[in-house]
Formats: sequence, C-alpha cells, structure tokens
Amino acid sequence: MTEIQQRDIYSVTRLNREVRSVLETGFPLVWLEGELSNLACPASGHWYFSLKDSNAQVRCAMFRTRNRLLRFIPRNGMQVIVRAKIGLYEPRGEFQILIEHMEEAGEGALRQQFEQLKNKLNAEGLFSSNLKKELPTIPNRIGVITSPTGAAIHDVLSTLKRRFASLDVVIYPVSVQGKLAAADIVKMIELANKRNECDVLLLTRGGGSLEDLWSFNEEIVAHAIYNSCIPIISAVGHDIDFTISDFVADVRAATPTAAAELVSPDVTHWLQQINALHKRLHQLTLNTIQNNYSSLKQLSRRLIHPSHYIEQTSQSIDEYMYRLQRAITTKITTNRLKVDNLNSLCKAQNPIYKIHAKQEYTKQLLQRLTMKQQQKINHLKQRFIKNASTLDAVSPLATLKRGYAYVTSTKTHHLINDIKNIKKGDEINTSLANGSFTSTVTKIEQES
Repeated sequence: MTEIQQRDIYSVTRLNREVRSVLETGFPLVWLEGELSNLACPASGHWYFSLKDSNAQVRCAMFRTRNRLLRFIPRNGMQVIVRAKIGLYEPRGEFQILIEHMEEAGEGALRQQFEQLKNKLNAEGLFSSNLKKELPTIPNRIGVITSPTGAAIHDVLSTLKRRFASLDVVIYPVSVQGKLAAADIVKMIELANKRNECDVLLLTRGGGSLEDLWSFNEEIVAHAIYNSCIPIISAVGHDIDFTISDFVADVRAATPTAAAELVSPDVTHWLQQINALHKRLHQLTLNTIQNNYSSLKQLSRRLIHPSHYIEQTSQSIDEYMYRLQRAITTKITTNRLKVDNLNSLCKAQNPIYKIHAKQEYTKQLLQRLTMKQQQKINHLKQRFIKNASTLDAVSPLATLKRGYAYVTSTKTHHLINDIKNIKKGDEINTSLANGSFTSTVTKIEQES
C-alpha cells in the first residue's frame, strides 16, 4: 500500500461538517455583548448581521422563529446582549453564531431590578387581592394621569367619547419617561387624592422598551398607588408589557383603550335600561288605575237604599271618592318624582336630546292620565246624582210632602195603622212632612 493510499484525505464538505459538529458540541450556549452592524433582513424573515467590539467581529444569524419574539426593532449601531450557539455555515466554511435571544444592553440589569422589587413589594403585601378597591359602576368624573401629548391620552379620550360622551375627564399631566417621571407621577396621584374630585384614576402611557417604561417600576410610584384612596387602573404599554404599577393597581388593563372601556359605561346599554323602566312604570300606572276602577264598581254595587242610610251612604261615597282622588294624586306625584329622578339621571348620563324626548313623552302620558281620571270621576258623580234622585222619588219623606202623615203611639212608639189599636183618651203623635204634633183621642169612629 502506497503512502498516498494510507492518508486519510478529507473533502471540504467533510471538513466543514466535522468542524461544525465540534463547534456545536464543544461549546455550550454563550452570552455575548456587542454592537450590531451590517444588518440584513431579506424576505425570508431571517436576520443576518455582525456583532463587533473595538477589536473583532463575528457573523451572526437569527432565524424568523426566534426574531419574531423580540419586543424591539434592532438597528445598526445598537448595543445588544445575545444568547447564542456556536456554529459554522458549511457552504462557505464561515464561522458564525446562531442567535436564540436578544435584548438591548442594560435591559438585563433592569430586568433583574424589576424582579427584585417585584418580590420585595409582593412580600410587603402591596399586591394583595384583598386590598383591591372596586371600580364605580357609573363614575361622575375620571382622572387620567399621563402625558398630555402622547398617543395614550388620544386613545382614552376617543374611547370615552364613543362610549359615554357626557362623562367628565380631568387630565393630570406628567412626564411618562425620564428621571423626573416617577416623581411627577407620585405628585399627581397625591394631588388627585387631595382634590378628591374624581371617582377613578387611569394611570397610562403607550408602549416602549423596559427602559422607556421604567418610571412605572419605581418603588415610590408603587407606594403612591397603594396609598391612594381613589381606585386606580394601570394601563401601561401594550398587552405584553407588565410593570410594577400593574401589580399594585386595583385593576390592570392591557392597553389605554381597554382601560377607557373598563371605566366607562356603555350608553346604549343604559338607554335600553331606561326604556325598560319607562315601560314598566307605564304598565304599573295602568294596573293601578284598573284596580281602583274595579274597587269603585264594587263599592257602587254595595250601596244601601233604605232612606235612613241615604245620608250615611252619600258620605261614604264622598269619602271613597276623596280617597280615590288622593290615591291618584299621590300616585301621580310619586310617578312624577320617579320621572324627575330618571330625568336627573339621564341628564348626567345620557345624550341630552334623547333625554328631552323622553321627558316630553312622559309629560304627555301624565296629562293623558289626569284627563282620563277626571273624566271617570265626573262620570261616577253623574251616576251618583241619578241614583240619589231615584231613591228620593220612592222615599217615604216624599209621600209626606204630598199631604200624607203617619201616626204613632206616644207610649209604645209603634205605628198605628188600625183604628182598633187606639181608644179614647190615648195620646198619639202625628208626623207631617215639615214637623209633628201630639194630640189626645176624644172620639173614635170606626167604619163598618
């Protein structure tokens, strides 16, 4: 066997493959810090770039499945920290590293500070769910603590106008980024509690990096939220962003828009509720009228006709009519008070034009109700007068007025309707239409 035949000659492909295997198995995952350069983002979605320091650089690749998880957009010149595997690109024999995770330089330290403060405040009980305050169902005024020029305040105001335009909003302007931002936020939370002019506070800003949101991770801000007597909704950043403020606040919202939706009632829902109450009030009024009318008919059927109960019956009917009028007046007054209360609630919570329309409609119903009741009362009075006239026509008193009289014994007070029931010398009492007189029997004549 020749010397050439004894040599183990590598192909380039074999060499690159084995070198790649040695690199990938011989090195664990490593953390690197450096500056991004030569960043390329082709249509495939993969990223290719170099990571360099003052003396050297290395080629890098970050595939689409990894880079889509990033929360920031890398740029040339940005200082980053990466976690990567060591590898080799076989077709060109180029040494490279494969990036699995990337973060802006300095964010790692901030993340550690975040976790330490989070654990500390949690141990102190600032995150306890038992201490969370309930949000008002219908707030009269909402306070918004944010930058007056940011996108967050625009989103909040737009959402509140769409859902409940009559809601009052007080803006407490603060810096939401920078060294002075945390102190500004604390100052405005304390000012809002001192004024006590709002039912709920929205602490909000738009999205950003961990460093951008850091003012909402300060311990002084956490204690200010915890000590607030007014419920606070924290809506800092986007859905994937979490800050210390989110954990301490009474409610956490994913976005400023979501916070505005949480705190504001839906005007459409409340209009439906008011319409339902109006229909119920109308039906209750009609039922009351029908019940009173039925009672009146029953009382009319129970009228007693004998003459000695006429006055008593007349007085009872007057009393029933007075009670009916008083009950109707009380019911109308009560309904008016309810309508006034509903109108006051509508003025504070609903579009003014629809409220005016409902008030006018209610007024018309009340007028119609009063007119109908008065017509019914007049009708019942006419029936009573007619019945009284009929009774008077058949009354014994009417008979006396025509010249007749009735005679009673002064001793027994019994009616004398037979000549056999008296004798000479008896005293008798004679009653006429306009009085009576007493006489003594001196003579008796009996017809055969």
